[in-house]
Amino acid sequence: MKGAALLLALALATPALADSDLPPARYANTALADPAQEAKAKALMETLRCLVCQGQSIADSDAEMAADMRALVRERIARGEAPGSIRHWLIERYGEYVTYDPPLNALTAPLWLAPIALLGIGLLVARASFRKRKG
Repeated sequence: MKGAALLLALALATPALADSDLPPARYANTALADPAQEAKAKALMETLRCLVCQGQSIADSDAEMAADMRALVRERIARGEAPGSIRHWLIERYGEYVTYDPPLNALTAPLWLAPIALLGIGLLVARASFRKRKG
């Protein structure tokens, strides 16, 4: 019983121990002074997935890694780098998973084709159901 309680306590404490004691990066939670640059940074951040949370964009996530990625995006935008090149660099570094809009390729084809296939199956099932009711 004590062992199970200890395992449960460790499992619950793991997320609390995941963040470091370091202060956040300069632009992690601070907007850029130039509203146009901040708008570009925000638009890009909303298209990038938090690698820790996985269900949130880096713009919405409170994870430390998302804060670091926000700071990186803002710093590069402030230096004049284009959002497309920043996005490309992040995809090269973290893989296609970092983006909410993966390109169509052999690896991501099931993600793009599954909804179409499921819709087709649903239409066939509905058609068969309606034919049974008529007959």
